[in-house]
Amino acid sequence: MSIKDWPVTERPREKLLSRGAASLSDAELLAIFLRTGVRGRSAVDLARYLLQQFGSLRALLEADLRRFSTEPGLGPAKFAQLQAVMEMARRHLAERLRRDSALESPQAVKDYLKAELRHEPHEVFGCLFLDSKHRVLAFEVLFRGSIDSASVYPRQVIKRSLAHNAAALILCHNHPSGVSEPSQSDVILTRRLKTALELVDVRVLDHFIIGDGEPLSMVEYGWF
Repeated sequence: MSIKDWPVTERPREKLLSRGAASLSDAELLAIFLRTGVRGRSAVDLARYLLQQFGSLRALLEADLRRFSTEPGLGPAKFAQLQAVMEMARRHLAERLRRDSALESPQAVKDYLKAELRHEPHEVFGCLFLDSKHRVLAFEVLFRGSIDSASVYPRQVIKRSLAHNAAALILCHNHPSGVSEPSQSDVILTRRLKTALELVDVRVLDHFIIGDGEPLSMVEYGWF
């Protein structure tokens, strides 16, 4: 049965307009993105099939072009469209964050950092540079690879902080495993960077670890 033959209240697009996007399932949201199905499958049926093939919505969103294009109804055009949508979402979060003090918008900080780092397949370490009023100046990824106290160089963090004329910063890195709990190495690294940056009058406000679910604040958990 075509989606057009469904009751109006059950059609994904109409359901979104009347109840909001949060009311839709992963398959319904994906169906709206796909717009059309393939022979023998409606857009919703195709969306359910794709979620089963990839294992989850996140896995589909993070698939590379080669993997993405192997499935019916997908290809380079859809891949480009999806990347554009995801980048617009990241830029929206960045603009939202720049309007207010980072300390007054902790959820905005978490949302932004998660959007920037959660999709990375390997560990990356970044800094959110802030001015004296804790407004965002810039975000940069500074190191890639296995993140520990030996592979993150304080002098590089100091160099970029001075380049942005930052008064404070928020450290962050991701755990591709999805487990957010900090390791002993994470704690040592944080303390080492905090001590080094104090020498140039730059305050380290927090260190967020990005995994599955809500980003973990080392300050909130007393590991700072």
